[in-house]
Amino acid sequence: MSPGPVVVQPVESGRDLADFIALPKRLYRGRRGYVAPLDLERKETLSRKKNPYFQHAEGELFVARRAGEVVGRISAQVCRLHQEKYRDDTGHFGWLDTIDDVNVMRALAGAAEGWLKAHGARRMLGPFSFSSNEESGLLIDGFDATPMLMMPYHLPYQGRLVEACGFTKAKDLFSYTVDKATYHAVGSSRMLDKMQSDGRIRLRSLDMKNYKPDLAALLQVFNDAWSDNWEMVPFAQPEIEAAAASMKPLIDPDMVVIAEIDNEVAGMLVCLPNLMEAVRDLDGGLLPFGFAKLLWRLKRKTLKSARVPLMGIRRRYHGTLTGAALLPLMFHRLKGPFFARGLEQVELGWILEDNLPMRRVLEGIGAKVYKTHRVYQKAIA
Repeated sequence: MSPGPVVVQPVESGRDLADFIALPKRLYRGRRGYVAPLDLERKETLSRKKNPYFQHAEGELFVARRAGEVVGRISAQVCRLHQEKYRDDTGHFGWLDTIDDVNVMRALAGAAEGWLKAHGARRMLGPFSFSSNEESGLLIDGFDATPMLMMPYHLPYQGRLVEACGFTKAKDLFSYTVDKATYHAVGSSRMLDKMQSDGRIRLRSLDMKNYKPDLAALLQVFNDAWSDNWEMVPFAQPEIEAAAASMKPLIDPDMVVIAEIDNEVAGMLVCLPNLMEAVRDLDGGLLPFGFAKLLWRLKRKTLKSARVPLMGIRRRYHGTLTGAALLPLMFHRLKGPFFARGLEQVELGWILEDNLPMRRVLEGIGAKVYKTHRVYQKAIA
């Protein structure tokens, strides 16, 4: 007996949006590698009014239902900044989650493809929710690994369904992990001290009294450092301002390392406490007492895991001896706060599979790959 047709419709009402947000919790609840993000944060990220991404992009959200039950979701989006930079007629898809049913996946992919084609795209790339600066890729390995903020979760069948709909691998994204037992400096302390002996290189923490300018400078370094990276689209100014506001409650200034050369910010490393650990038992909600629990956990600094979502050095120092010294120096600086805060694990990533220089640095401090997310592509007929 047929289970009935799959009906895919755009998200148009508050109820549609609630269904869109709730689906992953129903699919993944109880899985070791999954923690539900906060519903409030999801709503703001999906809001065309509140998310500055939509100041330079447009998109559509779709929900798939069968016999009235939500069985899948997807987004389709076109970023004008991406088109200005690459001029390759690429559109993106994201927010992909389905039950284990190829017919559901096929229906959602078809809806996204139709929307993108109508908006001039000739190639689909994703998942990105919504851009490469946010949640990127589809989890294909590490399903039981530690849940981390801003890292998407899927079950093993999802990649199989995507590939059954004609998508092929575009790139793999690696996430590394390092723990207190394996974390060590690259090189000796004496060597690292010698690198700073002439006074040109200075390492410091984030200045909370100068928070906005400091963080804006770090994101500008990120834009410059990764500007030649695959599919990289720089943070626009409104996105920099939004990121500064959203990260402030999580920031421990000692867990942010700023490298200056001749008094100019030349490199940065931002380590944030793992919000997913803090909200693990809230199931996405903050009422009636979830908000108080979250604040207490962040204030008490009881979390044992963290993530480095931002790191890099300015391009003009790439390939130089000075540039080669900056990342080891920053990781060496981070080691003290890492232990002082009682952290047991830090995730570093994501890192492109073919970014061998960065991978060597991470492996040099004892980090190992423990998750892989895959970005898929498909030509639009």
